[in-house]
This record gives sequence, structure tokens and C-alpha cells, in this order.
Amino acid sequence: MILFVRFRIGPEGEALLPELLALLGQFTPVVEAVPPDGALADVRGALKYFGRGAGELAALVRVRALALYGVDCVIGAGPGPMLARMAARDAAPGVTLVVDDPADYLARKPVAALDGVGRATARTLCAYGLDSIGKLGAAPLGTVQRILGAKAGRELHERARGIDHVPVVRNAASRSVAAERPFSRDELDQDRHRRALLSLTEELGARMRGEQQVCKTLTLTVRYADRSTTVRSRALPEPTAHSAALAAAAYRMYEALGLQRARVRALSLRAEGLGPAELASHQLTFDPADDKARRIEEVADRARAKFGPGAVVPGALAA
Repeated sequence: MILFVRFRIGPEGEALLPELLALLGQFTPVVEAVPPDGALADVRGALKYFGRGAGELAALVRVRALALYGVDCVIGAGPGPMLARMAARDAAPGVTLVVDDPADYLARKPVAALDGVGRATARTLCAYGLDSIGKLGAAPLGTVQRILGAKAGRELHERARGIDHVPVVRNAASRSVAAERPFSRDELDQDRHRRALLSLTEELGARMRGEQQVCKTLTLTVRYADRSTTVRSRALPEPTAHSAALAAAAYRMYEALGLQRARVRALSLRAEGLGPAELASHQLTFDPADDKARRIEEVADRARAKFGPGAVVPGALAA
């Protein structure tokens, strides 16, 4: 059984995450950090050792987090990481949702709720009548592969049946990096929103380039005045740490939300699917502007490394 624990901490509380991970380590040594505020814990051995069910063990984690750090959490439990994450998304604060029967839990969910199914894939599956996870799992594998391709079809077909081959990796390196820009007041000005996005992509790009990494996906989170949030993810055309490419993707996600009259409290971006830059491919172009931008970026990175992160900034952020 796997627990996915999302601690209810804001950006100012991210410094607590190592201590909260150590708290989980009191129950199981197999803990994988999911920054900025979550963790996966393989508790199959802990259930036997403590003689408790998954819900009881999760309640104990919650009580200790509240008592020692004043942090509440949302917890999902399932046979694998995917189901644990999905359960945590469905769970209310202070409640643990345990998935004992994956087939029943997944059957009536819309296909878009399945990990790895984006908007385009969901539209394609719905066009063939596979509009729920249950229908996708019940469809013949060959049919799904003809619709989505051999590899993607097999992976999504297995996930729709609750099969998850991804292990919880102890002390795994972070597969994502994130940054947030809160506003001093609930902000209506779209120019300020775009400046915040530009600042975020500059920061994430510089951090990834400094660690010789690239990302495959960018996730935008918008937090509003009423504390509600909207989350959108976009797969990038190619793995990249190029700030201009990240900014273009962030702007497209932002514009698709239509926030002309929304009061925004904070914007955050997460670069996901990190991997070594040396293994990533880059589509060569004959555009001299792209080559020039990348050379300027390299020079700017060297200047920041020598003189500090504020040594070189885009003109739009200089004012």
C-alpha cells in the first residue's frame, strides 16, 4: 500500500518539508519527496509492523504533523503511486481516502482524470466512445493501441485497469522544480501577470541550466483571491530549459484561461519530467534569432554565476 501525503504548507513553509519527510521516515524508510509539498511513502511493511490499516496509519501521520509542526495534510492511499495520488486529489482536508478496489474506484471517472491523459488525448478517446476510465480499461488492448499508438496505448490501458509499474524510490532526486510569485494585493492587471510569468520562467530556466537538466512538461497554478486555484499543464514540443520556450508555453496556458477580470493572488510554475540535458534532443532550426537568443542566454548565465542572479534580467523586468 502506498500513501501520497500532501502537506498543506504555503511557499513560506517549504523549509519544513525535510522535517515532514523525516516524520514519514519514522514509519517507513521508503519515502520519495514530491516537492514542493508532498511525498510518496511505501507503507506495506509498516502496516504489518504497526498492526494498523492504511487509514489508521495515515491518521497517525496527520496527528503527528499537526502536533509537532502545526501542519495539516491530505492523504490518499492505494496499491500504487498513481492511485494514491488520485485518491489524494479526491480527498478532503483532514480525511484519508483509501482505494481498496481500484476497478470500482476508476470505473466511473472521466478518462481525463487518468494520469497521462491530456486534453488532446481525452478528446481522441471520447470520439471513440471511451469517455470513462472504466470503458478504456475494458476495451481490447489492440483497439486502444490503434487509437493512441503501441506504447502510449499499452501504458494508458494498464493505468485504466489500476496497474502501475512505477515504484516509490527512496531518496529519489527531484523530478520537478517550482517557483511562485505572490502579489502584494489581489492583482487584476494582466501585464503584471505576464511579468510574473516571465520572471518565473527565467528563474526555472536558469536553475535547470545550472543543474544541466531539461523538463518535458510545464504546469501553471493560479491562486485567486477566494483561495481557489486553477491548474493547467502543457507538454513541451521538446525537452528544454530555454527560458524563451518556457515563457511561450506559460503565456499560452495563461491566455487560454481568459483571466481578464480575475483577481489573482499568486502564480506558480512547475517544470516537471526533469532529465539530463545531455540526453535531450534539440530540433535544429535555420532561425538566426533562436541561435542568437541561446548564445545570449549562455552569456547571461555566466554573468549570473559570477555576479549574482540579478546581474542580467530581461528588459521587461528591469523597471
